[in-house]
Amino acid sequence: MRPMTRWATSGALLTAAVAVTIPSALVFTTGHGEQAVTTTPERAVTLNCAYTTSGTHPDPRQACAELDRVNGDLGRLATLRGNDAGRPCTKEYRPVVVTIQGVWRGMRVNYEHTFANSCIKETQGASVFAF
Repeated sequence: MRPMTRWATSGALLTAAVAVTIPSALVFTTGHGEQAVTTTPERAVTLNCAYTTSGTHPDPRQACAELDRVNGDLGRLATLRGNDAGRPCTKEYRPVVVTIQGVWRGMRVNYEHTFANSCIKETQGASVFAF
């Protein structure tokens, strides 16, 4: 193996190893309302995607995998709909607010989004918001 190729391969492996070991721990809350400030959280879960996947999230492995696929960009989760792509949601307006706070791959996360109802939250948030 040529030295340049060896360095490139080693660099790629090192980058992958570092990405896995950088802290990634998040706390998710959800509740009915339009803003987190005026909404009492009805459910809270944790998600740890560092060395091993863990937490109280119903499917931590899938949630971490989806966050990896969108590089932690929570706004892009709707592009991962997959199985829920054809799932119909009513036009009922019963707002649900989701908050996420913590650290993703070493970067501070402070996210809040209001969905029109729970069905839309789950289809646009992939498995990450299914808690």
